[in-house]
Amino acid sequence: MNNIMSNNHLIIIRKGISGDLTEMLQLFANTIDEVCKKDYNYQQLKAWKSGAEDKERWMTVISSQYVLIAENKNQIVGFCTLDKGNYIDLFFVHKDYQQKGIATLLYHEIEKEALKHDEKQITADVSKTARPFFEKIDFHIIEEQTVHVKGVALTNYKMVKNFS
Repeated sequence: MNNIMSNNHLIIIRKGISGDLTEMLQLFANTIDEVCKKDYNYQQLKAWKSGAEDKERWMTVISSQYVLIAENKNQIVGFCTLDKGNYIDLFFVHKDYQQKGIATLLYHEIEKEALKHDEKQITADVSKTARPFFEKIDFHIIEEQTVHVKGVALTNYKMVKNFS
């Protein structure tokens, strides 16, 4: 798809395949543990990570969503998924690749895909941790939400970006 230099890293952006699932799940759990720990407590992190146990959901993500993988030296360093053409479902960047432009690269490709399908906006349910990034790329908060995962309350934000 795209080969892009980002802060001296050759980042390849490509479509996700079912063979990526194991590494995606690992990255999902590790990122929540390491990157989100400043915004959520242990119980919240544990509940959120439990989403990795729902293999059926992840298989559905791979088969029915637009999945992009960011890779460096055959290692997945980030991924983003677009559901129904206008909803960012999953968006994670490896803890060692934060602040290197990878989220921006992935987001621009996802936005291009949404625009290809004449979408008028793109939405996401965004963690406290990811909120500053989404605000930087012109998303705004519709509402603060409390979601319950395995009986544990987590705060996130329904955010939207309108295309003019």
